[in-house]
Amino acid sequence: MVKLMDNPLSISEKKEIFSLLRLVRQYTGKRFSSREISRFREIMHHAMRCSLSVRDSKGLSPAILSLRTALLFAEAIEPDHNILLAIGLYPILCDAQISIEEIRKEWGDDVASLLEGLLAVDKFSNKNNATNQDNFRGLMLSLADDIRVIIIMIIRNLVLMRAINHHPDQEWVRNVAFEASCLYAQLAHRLGLYKIKGELEDLSLKYTNREIYTQIAHKLNETKRSRDAYIKSFIDPVKTKLEEAGLKFDIKGRTKSISSIWNKMKKQKVDLQGIYDLFAIRVIIDTPKEKEKSDCWLAYSIVADMYTANPARMKDWISIPKSNGYESLHATVMGPGSKWVEVQFRTKRMDLVAEKGLAAHWRYKGVKSDSTDQWMTNIRDILETAETGPMQLMKDMRMDVYGKEVFAFTPKGDLFRLAAGATVLDFAFMIHSNVGAHCTGAVVNGQHRKITYRINNGDTVEILTASNQTPKADWLNIVVSSKARNKIKQSLNEELQHRAELGKELFERRAKNRKIEIDESILMKLITKSGYKYANEFFADMADEKIDPGKFLSSYVEETAPKNEGQKVSAEEYQMQSREENSGKADVLVIGEKSINGLNYKFAKCCAPIYGDNVFGFISSDGTVKIHRCDCPNAANITQRYPYRIIRADWSGKQGELLPVSLKIVGNDDIGILANITSIISKEMGANLRNVTVDSHDGMFQGILVVAVSDQRQLSMLLKKLKTVKGVKDIQRL
Repeated sequence: MVKLMDNPLSISEKKEIFSLLRLVRQYTGKRFSSREISRFREIMHHAMRCSLSVRDSKGLSPAILSLRTALLFAEAIEPDHNILLAIGLYPILCDAQISIEEIRKEWGDDVASLLEGLLAVDKFSNKNNATNQDNFRGLMLSLADDIRVIIIMIIRNLVLMRAINHHPDQEWVRNVAFEASCLYAQLAHRLGLYKIKGELEDLSLKYTNREIYTQIAHKLNETKRSRDAYIKSFIDPVKTKLEEAGLKFDIKGRTKSISSIWNKMKKQKVDLQGIYDLFAIRVIIDTPKEKEKSDCWLAYSIVADMYTANPARMKDWISIPKSNGYESLHATVMGPGSKWVEVQFRTKRMDLVAEKGLAAHWRYKGVKSDSTDQWMTNIRDILETAETGPMQLMKDMRMDVYGKEVFAFTPKGDLFRLAAGATVLDFAFMIHSNVGAHCTGAVVNGQHRKITYRINNGDTVEILTASNQTPKADWLNIVVSSKARNKIKQSLNEELQHRAELGKELFERRAKNRKIEIDESILMKLITKSGYKYANEFFADMADEKIDPGKFLSSYVEETAPKNEGQKVSAEEYQMQSREENSGKADVLVIGEKSINGLNYKFAKCCAPIYGDNVFGFISSDGTVKIHRCDCPNAANITQRYPYRIIRADWSGKQGELLPVSLKIVGNDDIGILANITSIISKEMGANLRNVTVDSHDGMFQGILVVAVSDQRQLSMLLKKLKTVKGVKDIQRL
């Protein structure tokens, strides 16, 4: 929802709103009835009198942004009736000037559905998706429901990017730029909106690396005159030859986008002068559909006769178009002055698709696009099964979107598009997840091939399967598609979980036979000490007989055995002793209506409560009352499963002995930083440092401090002081 601020628009901004309304109306033409125009204008005027004349939390006008979005959509895509209505009504809906029910009644189900899609997307958009996996997945799944919502969001993101140049909140600008480059530019590319994709990437570079952007832009301006003269010298003789062949055409010369040039400079490790194809020539032929291919190839042959072509850089997307509908014939030729020039040959129809995107038209015009629907389905599969973070998700999507394609057939003649480098295993997962999971190889063009075989254009592939075949970990090194990779990971995780359950059941049965009560917190510490990061991996190895449950139980008994008084102990051991020694000693707690005195109680090891924490009591099976913090990680599970064993617990007001607290600290691995930390603790009256464990890596350290404190107030004061130490990035209680 749009959060508005009490910061009115200027007179010029209000004038812009009405000017934009007029321009949008010009584009809509006969698509809106006079009643619709009148009603929409009435709603807008009412909104202007209320709160749409103010700004959002970033100082921008939602009304202006929405109208600019509607205008850009009409110019760049198509002046579609329902989409323009949805864009125009959106800020009014967000500001509660009108409800979904009213819109549905007055404007129809389709407009209401589009607005509901936009509302769903806004729950996740611009919420630090770069670091929050759930936000990113939620955003993408919302987008995947309706391709029209994707197109609106792409256009809206471009409008926003245009509006935030020199915005004071630079961190927010960088987040918006990141999302534009990694998400919306990729979606625009996939939908064939190349012009929009290029501008999004240029603006993203501008906001994240303004120095590089300015340098390239400045150098391009300096060389513009000579570049234009070169393009003219190349085009003029080509025009003459094409006219002699009787072709009707237009020729355009264009410079590549700044972001594209920067990417080439990084990839080729050269400066601007080293980029040989700074510009491209586009030959757009006016010809009937039945003569499109022949006329494009005729134009190519004429240019290739005039200038030497580079066959290695020939790209034929006329014979087999890209999956987003893009059709064009690309050639690179040696022009005057021994300079390489890229020449693109396409027809007017192809150019329209390339400029505005095939996917931006098919749903409105009733033309079916199976490939686009399939792509959205694949995206949903990737997002729903992915377990990596959003950065890896975006990397996977970028590979799928920008990678070259190969085409292969099934024995029945069905054509499949795959990323370049795809293997038999990728092809199997493309057909179906179960086919991929049981794949043992394939018959390719009549010959048996392994799952590692890389598919070539035109291959006929028959997948071979076996019921006893299951995904293996090394399959992850074979596949290139993110869908196949995530399906394999999902299957491996399910298998690991199954083995872990068997191993845990075996362990618990052994413990029960030996009448050993297992404390989960101590168990997890022992598992960690054994070199396992996750308990599932530990129990899976136990199921595979790599770990002897009897020996491990003996280690557990030894770990939990009481220690002699004179012995040196670790922080963890100190924590167990000190808490049990406190049992029943001090009248520091009141349980229910009774004093704690005389009752058998323990402080829970999982959350280590101290005086002043909000706590509750849990009556365990042996009658002992265990005291937990209310924010204990196990609190929700305990209260849900055993509400009848929960009992109120309050501090009586009498402060007890020092109790240990574990603190996790992260910071720069600077000389003397640990000495500064321990010095502050030693100077804190009543506090006592019990143990320090530190692990450093790549200039950073992460440590666990066990500190004995008297109460919650003292802990809060100590945390504040530790946070002031130079180099400390984060410190929190475990």
